[in-house]
Amino acid sequence: MGNVNARRWVPRIIAVGLIAGAVAFLAVKKPWVKADDPLTFSTVPVTRGNIAAQVTASGTLSAVVTVQVGAQVSGRVLALYADFNDKVKKGQVIAKLDEAVLRAQIDQSAATLALAAANVAKAEVALADADRQYKRQKSLQDQDLVAGATVEASQVAYDTAKAALAAAKATQAQAAASLAQSKLNLTYATIYSPVDGEVLSRAVDVGQTVAASLQAPVLFTIAEDLARMQIDTAVAEGDVGRLTEGMKATFTVDAFPGRQFHGTVRQVRNAPTTTQGVVTYDAVIDVDNRDKALRPGMTANVTFVLAQVADAVKIPNAALRFKPSREQMMAVMAQFGGRGSGGRRHGSGSAAGAPVPNGPPGGPPGRGTDAVTGASGPVLQRDLGDKKRVFKLVNGRPMPVLIKPGLSDGSSTEMVEGDLAPGDQLVTDIGGVPTTSTRKVGAF
Repeated sequence: MGNVNARRWVPRIIAVGLIAGAVAFLAVKKPWVKADDPLTFSTVPVTRGNIAAQVTASGTLSAVVTVQVGAQVSGRVLALYADFNDKVKKGQVIAKLDEAVLRAQIDQSAATLALAAANVAKAEVALADADRQYKRQKSLQDQDLVAGATVEASQVAYDTAKAALAAAKATQAQAAASLAQSKLNLTYATIYSPVDGEVLSRAVDVGQTVAASLQAPVLFTIAEDLARMQIDTAVAEGDVGRLTEGMKATFTVDAFPGRQFHGTVRQVRNAPTTTQGVVTYDAVIDVDNRDKALRPGMTANVTFVLAQVADAVKIPNAALRFKPSREQMMAVMAQFGGRGSGGRRHGSGSAAGAPVPNGPPGGPPGRGTDAVTGASGPVLQRDLGDKKRVFKLVNGRPMPVLIKPGLSDGSSTEMVEGDLAPGDQLVTDIGGVPTTSTRKVGAF
């Protein structure tokens, strides 16, 4: 009977023991609780190289001197002696207009001049006759043979003839000037190149009539020297104060991707240009184009080099902008431990994530342990003056490093002072952190 009872209770005792062990295991291990994701660190490397502070703008290439050749007289184009891209010399004939109308104007002016000359001769004869009549009447008056009124009438006739001669001479001079103008207009029918250069455009064809009424019609556009060109750039008012004459500039054009051209700022003009409320100023850049690769009208993307540092230690700006959140700070403390880990308060009210004093009682302040990294050193203040804080990854652990930044090109910044070397990895983000709050705290 006793053996039967023993055989009955042994399985029950074993089952109870197994259940108790399982409960203890579950209570300790808690497999239903999801483990925290491991922390991950996004980093960028410290590099070494050149850094240049720059201002960018866009502009249009053009010849330094561009001349528009027009016609001062109207007429039909009889011949053209220059075409697109032709090289021309100063004084070379490049077009001729029909001279028939101009020669007819010369003949008409010559006839008018001849008529004016005849009128002068006629006026001279009339003046001589009036002079004789006046002298005769004056002599008779001296002998008391004629009345005084007769003498006065002769004098009036003489003065009238003298004025008529002056008017005839003036008309003759006017006709002579008209003839000279007609002859000058005839010379304008032949179009000459005013400069040595290259024809950029031709606006007329043979047989086309040009009318020079209010302004001279443009026949050709000639660039004086395409070996020397310029860029007129539109520089924003916020950047123009940093440009100076003689400053170096580089630019690219779409026609030659990957090729960089160089120029020099010749002039920063004071005349503003306002487009949709945006004020820009024209910075003129001289360009050497001896290989004739650049063409007028090309759009140039210009970069003005304000300052440059060679062989600098370059800190990516993403590392300078990184400021950890409270959640990231707590996660780092939980993973790496150190004083202040776990979010507990220490000392006289030091908040989690803040440097904690660890000096002796009554001793000088200013030494402490970084609550995030556990690093000992001077207390890191929020106001760093001209210093910036970055976080270097050392053996998988972020360590704060103070640096003094220098010149920046927008993507990287020169390190003037600091304990960093090329190849060091700087933290730009911390992943795997529970997002229980979005409130940020200051850099630690």
